[in-house]
Amino acid sequence: MRRATLFRTRTRAMLGAATAAVVLLAASSAARADDPAKILKSMTDYLGGQKSLSASFDSDVEIITPELQKIQFASSGQIKLSRPDKLRVRRTGGYADVELVYDGKALSIYGNNAKSYVQADVPGTVDRMIDAIQARSGVGMPGTDLLLSNAFDELMATATEGKHIGLGVIDGVECEHLAFRGRDTDWQIWIETGAKPLPRKYVITSKTLAGAPQYSLRIRDWKTDAFADADTFVFKPPAGATKVDLDSGAMAEFDELPPGTPSGAKK
Repeated sequence: MRRATLFRTRTRAMLGAATAAVVLLAASSAARADDPAKILKSMTDYLGGQKSLSASFDSDVEIITPELQKIQFASSGQIKLSRPDKLRVRRTGGYADVELVYDGKALSIYGNNAKSYVQADVPGTVDRMIDAIQARSGVGMPGTDLLLSNAFDELMATATEGKHIGLGVIDGVECEHLAFRGRDTDWQIWIETGAKPLPRKYVITSKTLAGAPQYSLRIRDWKTDAFADADTFVFKPPAGATKVDLDSGAMAEFDELPPGTPSGAKK
């Protein structure tokens, strides 16, 4: 009788310990799953591991008028990337129809509305090209940080706080919703759940401007197939197009905002 009681007592103790271990493991897994940096890292590792990428996007950029009215300007486009040194981006909006082509040696940007293009020698990688165009022209390229080979480091460089907000649905796709804060900007990103952690939405909020204007990017139709067309990353200037210098200030012709936008109102 005493042996049976002792056996039952030990069995209950073992079951209790096993249950506690399961609970602790589950809690640990949940904590890892809710870690915003780890979720973001899974996305940047996945994107960085793809040799070829293509997608379509819709973007909205806000300005704040002197009367403190918030106005959005919308555009859509496509992106094609072949690592490490080829990129093509087409963006069409109400005030610009622009195409960027990089073949690993030369950068070409054509403005269909302006009927002109800029071209510069930038041998190297897509990472180097993005740095060069922003440094030389002063033109911001929000969203391109998602494509960098060191995207995680770039995104987290100025982040002071990160949160896993929960789940969200973008274009019918379930996503992890993350929010990060920095000194000058806050940003949010929605990352597809499952085996392909692709970014589906990206929002940047400028905190240094009155009204906190935002830049929003929604990305869809992701593909990782290699490009069969040999001319995908070849730029051919249209007949009659005028070549202008990258440093001449003519890059204003390629802006997605209309002429006369109030100074300091851009993202």
